Amino acid sequence: MGEQVKIVGIGGTLRVGSSTEAVIRRVLVHASDMGAQTQIFSGEAIDLPMYAPANVADGPRVRDLIAALRAADGVVIGSPGYHGGISGLVKNALDYTEEMAADPQPYFTGKPIGCVGTGFGWQGCNSTLHALRSVAHALRGWPTPIGIALNTKTPAFDADGNCLLPELDAQLRLMAEQLVTFRALNEAA
Repeated sequence: MGEQVKIVGIGGTLRVGSSTEAVIRRVLVHASDMGAQTQIFSGEAIDLPMYAPANVADGPRVRDLIAALRAADGVVIGSPGYHGGISGLVKNALDYTEEMAADPQPYFTGKPIGCVGTGFGWQGCNSTLHALRSVAHALRGWPTPIGIALNTKTPAFDADGNCLLPELDAQLRLMAEQLVTFRALNEAA
């Protein structure tokens, strides 16, 4: 491969160190270990004004997010399951991708999108994962073959962000591998 692969993570909650943020960060650690350049937008970085197409908010956080997503070769999106779906915080941040609609490659066209749903129980994390995969398709991205639904009833990370569950960490590594290698496959086609 020529240029370094860029993987952007987006999601989490306003609570620093949330389970969702920990999952995204761990995928990005694995991607970085594979040589990718990584960046995360979580917590306050995605606490943006409500998206309004006729009156788009402009500020450094919005500009940084859109610039990073435009430059990304792959994206990992994580959301906690709130009442059976994606959190408002994450959905609102994703709504800002409408600013990429007129780009030569609109939205996430041709980019691999890793999707992670978390929740305190299986119903919430699974329905959120399904919703994220639908959003990735709507934004013209390719959800990675592996999607992750994490039931947060069992602690999965220590205070330093290390994964305590080897099976989960293997899935996170696989997602990172799919995000990093998709570009090479796409270029070869």
